[in-house]
Amino acid sequence: MDKLTAHYNKFNEDKRLDRRHGHVEFVTSIKYIKKYLSKFSHRDNSQVRILDIGAGTGKYSIALAGEGYDVTSVEYVKYNLGRLKQNADKAGVTLKAYQGDARKLKKCPDDYYDMTLLFGPMYHLYTKEDKLAALAEAKRVTKPGGYILVAYLMNEYSVLVYGFREGNVNACLEDGRLDKDFHCHSSEDELYEYVRLEDIDELDVLSGLNRIQIISADGPADYMRRELNAMDDLTYSRFIEYHLATCERPELLGAAAHTLDILQKERVD
Repeated sequence: MDKLTAHYNKFNEDKRLDRRHGHVEFVTSIKYIKKYLSKFSHRDNSQVRILDIGAGTGKYSIALAGEGYDVTSVEYVKYNLGRLKQNADKAGVTLKAYQGDARKLKKCPDDYYDMTLLFGPMYHLYTKEDKLAALAEAKRVTKPGGYILVAYLMNEYSVLVYGFREGNVNACLEDGRLDKDFHCHSSEDELYEYVRLEDIDELDVLSGLNRIQIISADGPADYMRRELNAMDDLTYSRFIEYHLATCERPELLGAAAHTLDILQKERVD
């Protein structure tokens, strides 16, 4: 985790979701967050509790707190947590924020949050045991019937971009970062963990969480950074419309950079 901290001390997390390719991911994720928050429309927003695990510098937390939701942000990297608090102050929103590890949410009570976001941790947890620990904690702290939204980085994106486009495929096959089936095997040295849909399916089954739906959070946007940046505003808005119209299509899931798995904790009647 020390390498993770060093990475985010340098990486401009503040700007990632503001760039056009990242904005596609943000707009899409917010759409589905609000879709499931609408299930609580009979309650005042201030009575709906949201936990944002791996909140980064607060892009989602601040947007949701700005709409009056009761937001708690947990972030592992101290630098990001400091930026989150500064950004919240600048935006004039109130939220709770503290440092924590997705695998052990010491300050979070059982069955407390209506919605739990797990948007960053799965990018950096390399073993099945650690992933399941994060899912188990998210499940523990979410109310029965509540929603858990989990983001993953996708295997084929890594193979196509880092492997083929950036010329590393042969080295990765030789040193074991890719197996003969082109399945990624990451370690902390690579910083990021990549999965396939069948890996996500297995985690859902083992964690005992019920999938509501799974979507492509950014589709081809990350591959098209140059093209998106060159578009005029109207054409870019059309691309957003296109992506939102197609992000649920199963044939687009596996090769996107980010996939969003939308789960529900079983209700106890």
